[in-house]
Amino acid sequence: MMDLKQLFTDDDAVSPVIGVILMVAITVILAAVIGAFVLNIGGNQETAPQNQFSFEYNSTGENVTVSHGGGGSLDASQLDFGSAWENTSTELSDNNETCYLSTEKGLSAGETIVNSTNGKDMCTHGANSGKTLTLTWTSSSGENSQIVAESTVP
Repeated sequence: MMDLKQLFTDDDAVSPVIGVILMVAITVILAAVIGAFVLNIGGNQETAPQNQFSFEYNSTGENVTVSHGGGGSLDASQLDFGSAWENTSTELSDNNETCYLSTEKGLSAGETIVNSTNGKDMCTHGANSGKTLTLTWTSSSGENSQIVAESTVP
């Protein structure tokens, strides 16, 4: 018959086996983490700016000016008009009031992002009342984009 007292007190092999398993697991995890950093797995993910934007409409809602309302410095060259901006242009022109999107870098709070191409404060966006005007940010690599500002035309 087995000696039960000896069975419960004999634990010679348990501690070394657990120790070896833990060391192997730690080594595998460290190798995976170091490999991810060395091979740059995941890459640099450029994130959208965390800014506030203010949309100012005239009394009829036909004209709008968009300004940098707050947050960090903004690279406006990474912004783009959304599909609801029907009457837009990125070309400067003296004979119309279409919307012009700034391409300046380092815009700070209070500076104008969207205004008229002929120097007037407001531009004619061409969207009907109830449509949503959006500004879309695109990363410098072109891989990521996100709507950073939107406003419904009154």
